[in-house]
Amino acid sequence: MKLSARNQIKGTVVSVDKGPVTAKVKIDVGGGTIITSTVTTETVDDLALATGDAVTAIIKSSDVIIGK
Repeated sequence: MKLSARNQIKGTVVSVDKGPVTAKVKIDVGGGTIITSTVTTETVDDLALATGDAVTAIIKSSDVIIGK
C-alpha cells in the first residue's frame, strides 16, 4: 500500500481498549515510546487488531491512522 503521508512509524500493538464506539490502541514504537491512537471499534474489528500485532502508525496532521 502506497500512501502520501510521510510520517510512518512501525511498531507493535501493546494494548487494545475497546469501548462501545471507539477504541484506544497503544503502539510501542521503540525506545520507550508509546503512540496511542483512537479509532472506531469497527476499525479494530476490520483490521483484527490485537496485542502483539506488527502495525504502522501513519501520522498526517493531527490524526494517527493505523495500517496493518
